[in-house]
Formats: sequence, C-alpha cells, structure tokens
Amino acid sequence: MKKLIPFILVVAPLMTWAQETSIKQEDEGFAFTGVIDLEATEVKNQNKSGTCWSFGGVSLFESEMIRMGLDPVNISEMFVVRKAYEMKAERYVRMHGKAQFGPGGQFHDIIEVVKKYGMLLEAEYGGQPIAYGKPHHNEMDAMARAMVNVVVKNPNRKLSPHWKTAYSNILDAYLGELPASEEIPLKRAEELGLDWNKYIEITSFSHLPYYEKSVLLIPDNWTYSSYYNIPLNDLLSVVKNALKAGYTVGWDADVSDRGFSFKNGVAIYPNEDWALMSKDRRKVIFDKPGEEKMVSEEERQELYDNYSTTDDHLMHITGISTDQNGKTYFKVKNSWGTGRNEYGGYIYVSEAYFAAKTVAIMLHKDGVEKGIAKKLKF
Repeated sequence: MKKLIPFILVVAPLMTWAQETSIKQEDEGFAFTGVIDLEATEVKNQNKSGTCWSFGGVSLFESEMIRMGLDPVNISEMFVVRKAYEMKAERYVRMHGKAQFGPGGQFHDIIEVVKKYGMLLEAEYGGQPIAYGKPHHNEMDAMARAMVNVVVKNPNRKLSPHWKTAYSNILDAYLGELPASEEIPLKRAEELGLDWNKYIEITSFSHLPYYEKSVLLIPDNWTYSSYYNIPLNDLLSVVKNALKAGYTVGWDADVSDRGFSFKNGVAIYPNEDWALMSKDRRKVIFDKPGEEKMVSEEERQELYDNYSTTDDHLMHITGISTDQNGKTYFKVKNSWGTGRNEYGGYIYVSEAYFAAKTVAIMLHKDGVEKGIAKKLKF
C-alpha cells in the first residue's frame, strides 16, 4: 500500500486559550473553563479488558500525529495487545513462571511492540472477532494464564516447541488472526512518521535518585523498564509546560482512591479523611469544589510504600481547565466510553489529586522544559 488511508476521526477543537464558555455539571456544581485544549481523537471504550495502557498510549500517539501536522489514523489497540501478550508469555515461560503475567502494561510496551512488530490500523485488526462489540477479555485472560501455567509445569519434562502454536491459537480465537505478511505492520509503523526514540517516561518517588533513570517497581512494568525520576514540583511543572507548548501527556495513575469519580467527571483529593466522613458528607463531596490537600513528597512516598497508591489505570492528559474558583485541573481523556459522565468520557483531575496519585507520565522529550531537560541530560 503506497500510503495510509486516513481514518476519519472525531477530534476535539483546536488548541484554545481562556475559552469564555464553561462546562457545567450542576447549577451549584463544578463549572470548568478551558485554558488549554489540545486536539485528541475520539474517546474509545476498553470495556471489560485490562488494556488501558494500549488505549491511553495509542491516544497519545494519535495526538502526536495531529501536533506534527500529520493526518491522524485510527491505530489498532488490539494489535499492540496481541503482540504484548506474545512477548509476556515468552518471558513468563523463560522465567519459569516467576514473572508478571496479565493484561496490564505500561506506555513503553506500545513502543517496544511497534519497534519489533510494527502496527496496524483499527480497520485492519479490530481484535473483536466474537462480536461482543467491545473488548471483553475475561475469558481470554483466564485461558492464556492457564496455558502458560501448564507450560511452566513442564509435564513432559522437556518443553515442546508446540506450546507457542497452541498459545497463539488462543489469541487467534479471541482477538482474530493476524495478516499473513509480517511486512504490513512494519510498513504501517514507518508510515506513521513518529520517532519512537523520542518518547520518555517520568516518575517522582523519593526512594529513587532524582534526575537519574531507575527501574520503577510496579507490577505492570513487566519489562523492568527505567524511568526518569524528578521531584514532585518538577513533575507538575513538566506537565503544565508541555501542555502549554502543545504536547499532550500520557498519565499513569491510581484511580482506586475515592476521590476519583468518573461518574461525576472529577478527581479530587479532599482535605478530609474519607474514613472519618459521615455518609451525608460523602454524598455531597462532589457537589461543588472544596478544600483539598496538596501532599508533600514525603506523604506521596508513604502512599506508594503502603500500597495506598498503586498502578491502576493509564489515560491521556489533553488540556488544562479551571473551576469557578480559579483552581487548576488537568483535562484527561479516559477509555471508558462516552456515556458514563457529562463530559463525553473526559474527567477533570485536580492538581492535588495528580500530585498524590500519579505513578508516571509519558511525553515527547521535546515537551520537557529546558531547565529540567538539562538536569536529565538530554
């Protein structure tokens, strides 16, 4: 194929500054005014699958195409998932079952897949041959895990090479067969026009040395990849300045906290202990903006150390907004469909929540402000 066939996508408006119109939830609820609104492709639905990392990362790279003035295409999340599942199985078997195996992953998994295998368009590999209409991977995940666990038990006392064929058949059954030619995905990746070596991941935890790269020990970092580590204030600065410069940001965060309410379209970190709140207080906590707690680096580290902050969900930051009190929020594109809140599948995340519950981010290295980039030596 000589060139990619552009896939018509619904995209957000061009970057706008200080929009006069506000998005309101209730008459006395949250009222958001856009400050920065970068273009993104349509909100998708990962449904019953643990593949947020692929949806969030693919959305980031589609926005990168828009930023670069390229025609965005609808990249197949499930091709990436399929290839990552193959890589995970091989690693799990080589490690005799002493490795992470499951549907979760990180943004860098997409880059590893694309570099090695390429990519496909959604129209070429939808990954839903059983016609659920949306991803539904519970059974597939269980089947895949059962298969690799049988393999590592080594019942024949010598592994047969046929296990890979059997495992691939499971993925074929649930996700669909891949194109016969391996050259097609490689050609698609080349046609995208993205330099995959220019995307970096950054975290912020005090047990790691600052301004250096370290392995981030979270379960879904199954490749033991390294992240740049910077202080919390720098992390906030990187995200804000990247958005101001036109770069969207991939966001890995803990969404198990009660302050993350997709239904209400906001994520907040109240200056109150949830355990001590009355039922009546909990019912109205999302009715309007309130006081929040901005965590220190020490408190943030404690949340990570005691498992209060875990690697739950990966999304895509596309803008900055303010509420009626002038408080700043990040506009975040989720992958839970468009019908579950008033904001078409987006959620507004307060700086306080971001500071407390961010695990890591991914962005183009040119989006990192010069002072911090110099400290990171790139």
